[in-house]
This record gives sequence, C-alpha cells and structure tokens, in this order.
Amino acid sequence: MIQNRELTMDDYLAMLRRRLKVILIPTLLTPLAGFLVSYAFSPKYTSQSLVLVEEQKVPDNYVAPVVTEDLTQRVATLEEKALGADRLRPLIEKLNQQGVLRAGNVDELIDEIRTNVQIQAVQTVLVPTPTAAGTRKKNNNQESEVPGFNLNYTASNPHEAQAICAGLTDVILQENLRDREQVAQNTTDFLSRQVEDAKHNLDDLDAKLAAFKKQYIGQLPGDEENNLKILMGMNSQLDANTQALNRAEQDKTYSESMLAEQLAAWKSSQSETNPQTLQKQLESEQALLIGLQGRYTDDHPDVIKTKREIADLQKKLDAANAAAANPSDSSNKKGSLGEPPEIQQLRTQIHQYEETINQANRGQKMLEDQIRIYQGRVALSPAVEEQYKQLTRDSDTAKKFYDDLLVKRSQSEMQTAMEREQQGEQMRLQIPADLPDSPSFPNRLLFAAGGLASGLALGLGLALWLELRDQSVRTESDVLAVLDLPVLSQVPWVSLKVGNKNGRTTASQSPSSGESQPVEV
Repeated sequence: MIQNRELTMDDYLAMLRRRLKVILIPTLLTPLAGFLVSYAFSPKYTSQSLVLVEEQKVPDNYVAPVVTEDLTQRVATLEEKALGADRLRPLIEKLNQQGVLRAGNVDELIDEIRTNVQIQAVQTVLVPTPTAAGTRKKNNNQESEVPGFNLNYTASNPHEAQAICAGLTDVILQENLRDREQVAQNTTDFLSRQVEDAKHNLDDLDAKLAAFKKQYIGQLPGDEENNLKILMGMNSQLDANTQALNRAEQDKTYSESMLAEQLAAWKSSQSETNPQTLQKQLESEQALLIGLQGRYTDDHPDVIKTKREIADLQKKLDAANAAAANPSDSSNKKGSLGEPPEIQQLRTQIHQYEETINQANRGQKMLEDQIRIYQGRVALSPAVEEQYKQLTRDSDTAKKFYDDLLVKRSQSEMQTAMEREQQGEQMRLQIPADLPDSPSFPNRLLFAAGGLASGLALGLGLALWLELRDQSVRTESDVLAVLDLPVLSQVPWVSLKVGNKNGRTTASQSPSSGESQPVEV
C-alpha cells in the first residue's frame, strides 16, 4: 500500500476485494474450531431456585417490621450463615445418605459448594394502574417492589446441582425465620431489661421527690402565695392579740385599784367587830351615859340613844367573846361573814383578766413562732423551688422514658408474636430448584460465536498486514504519490494466464481504473 496519500472508499473496496479470501478463510474455519473445542471441556449443570420476599400481613401502622435491614445485606448475611461449616456438614451428610452427592472429603466438598454457589438479588416491580384521566395512580399493592433473589448452583451432575441448590435454599429460608424470630426476641428481652432499670430509677426518683415534699411541706413552689397570705393573716392576728392584751392589762390594773379600795373599806368595817375595840367603845359609851344621867333624866333622848348603843355594843362584845371561845363556830361564822360580793366579783374579774392576759401571751408567742416559721418558708422558697424543679424535671424525664420503653416493649412483644405466627415479612420459595436438562457450561453456540469473532478479527488483521507490506503501484494516484510527477501516458498491464482459448493465448490488461480485464493477443 502506497503511503503518503489519502485513501478513498474505492481504495478500501479494492483492498477488500483483493484480500477477501484471506478474511473469509479464518472467519469460516474458526467457528467450527470453537465449536469442536467446546467438547474438550467437561459439562457443568446449573440448578436455579427463586425466592421472593413477601410483605408482612399485618399493616405497618399497627405493627412496625422487626427487621429493617436492606435486602442485599440480609441476603449476604444469610449466605454467609448458610455456607458455614456448621450448616453445610449436616446437608452433605443428608445428601450422602440419599446417595445424591458423590463420596469425597467433606472439607473439599464444602469448599466446592462455596465456590460454585451464586446468589443474585432480583426485584419484581409491578406496573401501576393508570386512572381514567391518564395519570398514574399510586397503589401500595400495585406499585410496591417485591424483592427476592435467585440461588444458582453449578455441578457436574444435574441431580447433584438440583439437590444442593434445594438444600441451600431451605437452609437460607430456615435461617431467615430463625434470625427474624431471634431478633424480635432479643429486642423484647433487651427492652424488658431496660424497662426494669427505668422502673427502678423512676421509683428512686419518686421516693426522693416524696421525701423532699415531706421535708419541705408547706414550702413547695405552689405554697408560696398561700404562705404569704397566711403570714399577712397572722400579722393581723398578732396586732389584734396585742391590742386585746393591752386592754386586758388596763382592765386588770383598773380592777386591782378598785379591789384595793374595796378591801380597805371592808377591812376598816371589819375592825369594829374586834373585842378590844368593842370594849373600848363600850367603856366610852358607859362613861358618856354616866355624864348624861348626871345632867338629864332617864327619859332624855340622848340618854335613851346612849343606852341603846351600849346595849348593841354589849351584844357585839358578847358575840365576839363567844366566837373567840368557840373557834369552829367562829370560823364558820367568819366564812359566813366573808368578803362581800363586790370584792369577790372584783377578784373574779381580776382572775379572768389574768387568764385572758396569760392566754393572750401564749397566743402571741405562738403567733410569733408561726410568723417566724412562715417567714423562713418564704425566705427559703427560691432555693426549695430550684431543688423541687430539678427533682420534678428528673422525675418527669424518667417517667416519659419509662412510658416510651413500655410502648416499645409492647410493640416488640407484638412483633415477636407476629414472627412466631409467621405473619411478618417472609421469604417464600417461588420457584423450586429445577433439574437442568442441558449443561450451562460449555455453551457451544457461544464458543462458535467466539470463534467467528476471533476468525474475523484474524482475517482482518492478516489482510491489513498484507496491505501494509504490499508496495505495488496500481493507479495513477499511486504513481503521483511515488514519483511526484505528472503522468504523460500509461501502458496497460498485461499478464499471461495458464491455458489456451481456441488455440490462442489469453492475457489480461489493467485499465486506467486499475481493474484487470481479460484481453486476447
């Protein structure tokens, strides 16, 4: 191929015509070779099962799902558990007893199963129902995605592939049920422990709050206004009590002065009944009578009056002497001749005033003590209110936390019951493991197609390589590119072919277009 010139589509077509055999031969031979090579590989059979995840039967707004993990992560976790040695050993023993699995080392079989299993997540999206207006109406049952996964297992025997695929699928389904129930039960147990701890904490806070209320009874934040009112009322009572005390003391003083006067008058009157006094008065009256009798007659009024007084004094003196001679009688008589009612009434009034004063003093002291107590309560109200708010805030927080835990525990118990009754989200075997009727490897058509592509690439490569090495001059453009001179004339190419035609030698010539045409010479 002449370099340093621009190739046209005619040049490429000419190349293709010249190298058509070089391209077609490997293109036709390599698919057959690839198809034959596919028989050199031992066949592999793949069994497949489909598992779909059904939504829980109880609405989510009544019972929340217990497992919210992404399906891909859940399937990966289930795959790891199902491919564990503790799960694969019982499956291999079971299949060996059934005669499905070939005999061999258990560890090697476990490694082979882990190598040949494959899980692919799938999602089935249902088409939403269009409405009459042409818009799409959302429907939870029609627009929701139903996820699932395919489990593929490849083995050299189709029955072995089917048995292991079915066994692994069953192990995954059982692990899913066990995991969901265990998660629900673990959640319930954890929340139960949290509820017990929260209850103990709440009980401690309630006990502290009750002790605080008992200690500061009447000083709590709600009692401050009432304490102020009571304090104002006590101050008014103290003022009234002070006024009553002052009045009682004044009345007592006045009564005491009146009593002193009455006692003095009564004592002066009581002194006349004394025998000595009466004797002196009698002697004085007798002396007066002797003097009067010396001047007047016995019918004189003064003499008669004096005699009468002497007789009265004599009676009093006799009575006084008799009282002195008989003390018991005198005491009774003295009792009968005690203090007059006026003095006794004054003494009673004074006693009442004293009782009133004592009662007023006691009341005043009690009021003062109560006032000091309430003043202390009012003074301590800010500090007590701060402590009370802290205790109530902690108690309210603990109560709210405890109520939330109770609700969550109830929900968890419902979730556990739902999982035990298999009413939650479940993995259902939609398509059981099938028995493959044709090998999945090797794919002979794919081998043939690969051979075709390889042959075509090889043919094109050879044709390109041959064209790059070909330095023939075939057209006027090649001459111009090689000599860089104008062409004055051209001689057609004449080539002889083997054989004669009617006794003549057959030759071919190349016209200006570069195509060979047969000519006769």
